[in-house]
Order: sequence, then structure tokens, then C-alpha cells
Amino acid sequence: MTDREGRSVHDLSTIPEEEYIVKCTSACAGCSSSLCLRYVLKAAGPDSVLVVPACCTSVIQGIYPGTAMNVPVYNIAFAAAAACASGMSEAFRALGRKTNVIAYAGDGGTADIGVQALSGALERGTDFLYICYDNEAYGNTGMQRSGATPLGARTTTTPGGKPTAKKDLDRIVEAHNPPYMATACSAYPLDLYKKVKKALSIPGPKFIHILAPCPPGWRYPTEKTVEMGKLAVKTGTWILYEREYGNLTINGPSKTAMKRPAPLEDYINGQGRFKNLNPEVLDLMRQQVAQNIQRLSREEAGVC
Repeated sequence: MTDREGRSVHDLSTIPEEEYIVKCTSACAGCSSSLCLRYVLKAAGPDSVLVVPACCTSVIQGIYPGTAMNVPVYNIAFAAAAACASGMSEAFRALGRKTNVIAYAGDGGTADIGVQALSGALERGTDFLYICYDNEAYGNTGMQRSGATPLGARTTTTPGGKPTAKKDLDRIVEAHNPPYMATACSAYPLDLYKKVKKALSIPGPKFIHILAPCPPGWRYPTEKTVEMGKLAVKTGTWILYEREYGNLTINGPSKTAMKRPAPLEDYINGQGRFKNLNPEVLDLMRQQVAQNIQRLSREEAGVC
């Protein structure tokens, strides 16, 4: 697979030195979304436009002319990111331009408020990349529960722990049959870089779902961000994969983790949001992880 300049997407020596998100943003200490965006923009390059709805990123970018972004950013209403990106992509293509149109939105603006516009853009076959960076709550407004908040997690609106499971956003997107979709995690930036390069080499709608651990929201020390992301993958709580034209491939460390997952407690015990978790809820969480591992393992193996 090559990018639009004909370079192999697997050749990591081609990662540019240029930075498209500069230092000293207003992001929280240990913010993994900033790390994700750094590699997303390195993969996309300067001929790119970000469409950013209300979310943490709309704040950490700063105020013009002191913005932290070195590419154009279009800020849009919570519900309208994918709709705006659709029109923007059509306009660029009508002008004969291959400019990368990237919607970069949080889980609240994707799984909840923006899901209608996302569904419409996928159904229309919009040539764009939609990225959901998932910190599993409404981080920008104080860590309220979102549809992406996992079972048992404490937020400001679920102080006793969320009683329902995390919305399966990826299966919603999968139902639209996009040519490319993938999961990623901020703790594995090179995996993310390669997936963004591959996505942008494919015409049509693409979707990448990134797990983005959040220190203040998940209540862990700021220096543990990368470790927390790796534990999510190693325990099988978050599985790295890509689905290209319907064909599923499990990626990197998830190949090992799905066969021999680390104890779920290794992941949740370091997070204050799961403090005093009910043993019955913990057992249900284990069952959910096991079921998801089994489902994806069977799909990759071609077993119905």
C-alpha cells in the first residue's frame, strides 16, 4: 500500500520532521489526544484541513493568531463535523484538489451528538477521514458520561458508576461498509501513523477510532498515560485492528493479547474512575472483554 505520493505506508523512515501541532498547547498534562493529533498530522502532511467540533481539541488549539496548529482548522458545531467535512471534501474535489479533509472529534461528538451526521457522510461515500479520539466521557465540559463511557466508570453524572455498557461505535460504522476503518491507541503512535497513511491512500469514507486515556477524567497520574493505553491493549479491553474492504486484520500487540490477555485488574486498578467497583460489575466487564475477543478472533479466522 502506498500513499498519494507513491511512498510505502510501512516505511517509517519517511515520517516527516515537520511538526503541525506545536508545543505549549493548553492541553492538560499527560493529554494523549495531543500525542495522537501530532502523529495524525505528520501522516497527513501540510495539504490537510481539520474539521473540529466542540471538544477538547477545539480548546487546546488556542486562539488565532496564537494557535497551536500549523494546518487550517475549521471549528464547527458539536453535531455537524461530518456534514461540514462532506461539503468541504466535495468543494476540494470539484477544484481538482486532493487536500486531506480530516474530521477530528471526541467520543461525545461522535458516538452521541454527531452520529447522525457521521452516518450520513458514510452512506454518501464522502471522501474524507473521520477520527474519533475516545477519552470515554465529555472531557471538555467536566467529564460527564457519554455513550462511550464504559460499564462501571464513575463520571460527574454517574457518581456510582455507569450502569450500562460502552456503545459499540465501531459496529455502527462497520454497518455502513466503509472501504477502510481501524482502531488505534495513543500508546502506539507508530501504529496510528501507519493507519492514517493507509486511510488517506484510499478513496471514499474512512474511520479511525482511537482510545485516548485522560488523566483528569480517568483519575490516574499524568506520567502514566502511555502505560494506561498499553494496559488497555494488553488486557484485551481495547483491540487494535483494521478492516479493509470488509476484511479484518488484528494488529500488533493485540495478536498476543487476545491469546493471553493480562488480568483486567491490571488496567482498572490504576484508575480512580473504577474505585470501589462492585465485584459483580467487574465480572460482567470480564465477560464483555472475553466476548469481544472471541467475536473478533472468529471473524478474522473466517468462522461465522
